[in-house]
Amino acid sequence: MIKFRTLKFSAHALFLATALGACASSGDSPSGSPQEVQEVQSQLLGDMLLPQGARLNGSDSIIIGRGNEWVGRATVNALQGATDVYAFFQSEYPKNGWTTVTAVKAKTSILVFTKADRTATIEVVDGSLGGPKSVIVITSSPKNANVQAPVRK
Repeated sequence: MIKFRTLKFSAHALFLATALGACASSGDSPSGSPQEVQEVQSQLLGDMLLPQGARLNGSDSIIIGRGNEWVGRATVNALQGATDVYAFFQSEYPKNGWTTVTAVKAKTSILVFTKADRTATIEVVDGSLGGPKSVIVITSSPKNANVQAPVRK
């Protein structure tokens, strides 16, 4: 039989853990005013627009270079749900000169765009309870990268 005191302690511990979790940061995200955050993200990602209020998660991203020449993976936490984020990319990227190669709306939605000599693959998934409403993973690479399989010796 559970004693009232044990139950009360467990309830307090659960409340404290939830409160601390809600205060946790999402990694090495740019900080400052919304304008400053947007400026830093624009310097890193160039003309790859993000939904309003979205923040780059630096601890989960690998960005080599900057501006319109960067390659790698940018993980972004969004304030909007996955459906709204998907609609944003499908609508806004073509307006900014990106050509849609493919777009698949599913539990994990995927959009592929090209522009000049670059390719961007965008994955959108629902966020977790207590975290961002959705998570965006943008992978940027040269369009015609000469990728070779490793040779076995």
